[in-house]
Amino acid sequence: MKPPSRKTEAPPGALSLRIDLAQGRIGPGKIHLLEAIDREGSISAAGRALGMSYKRAWDLVDAVNQVLGTPVVDASPGGYRGGGAVLTDAGRNLVADYRAIERAAQRAAEPRLNALVRRTKS
Repeated sequence: MKPPSRKTEAPPGALSLRIDLAQGRIGPGKIHLLEAIDREGSISAAGRALGMSYKRAWDLVDAVNQVLGTPVVDASPGGYRGGGAVLTDAGRNLVADYRAIERAAQRAAEPRLNALVRRTKS
């Protein structure tokens, strides 16, 4: 069975947003991962849901921590009772800010994107 793809089919004329900060980049992949951690309750389960390794998921979380300068995930180690992970306030705020910026950019670009889509259809 093939793991689910982390990329979803974007509607025609949708924007993909990447924010470049002095400390690094925040883009859709990292935001999808944080949302998956919030939904799944663990980094390993979020990685599996997005078709990535546990190490890759941890590396991306660490990269976001470095960009923000504060932890975005509070993880408890596994073991007999199992581990878990939740977003910190910084992680929740990052996701909310990113999604708000994304919605505002999409609304602002909508007329031009629609025109572009109309011109590119055969």
